[in-house]
Amino acid sequence: MVEVFKTNVRARRHARQLLHQIHQNFAQYRANFDLDDCDNILRIESPTDFIPAAELITLLRAAGFQAEVLPDEV
Repeated sequence: MVEVFKTNVRARRHARQLLHQIHQNFAQYRANFDLDDCDNILRIESPTDFIPAAELITLLRAAGFQAEVLPDEV
């Protein structure tokens, strides 16, 4: 499963710090930022069918950032 978040992360150093925190808390996830995208995308891939979006949003908020799930476009 893949979940995509819109964030206000702009600095690459912040993205690296957040990725480290994400991987510490969710070791099975693959995560990356696309800071070249206008929405400063955070993309999370999980080998399972469930990604706890609220927990990831809380993790980013605790670090001083905002995130929201981007809806699937059909």
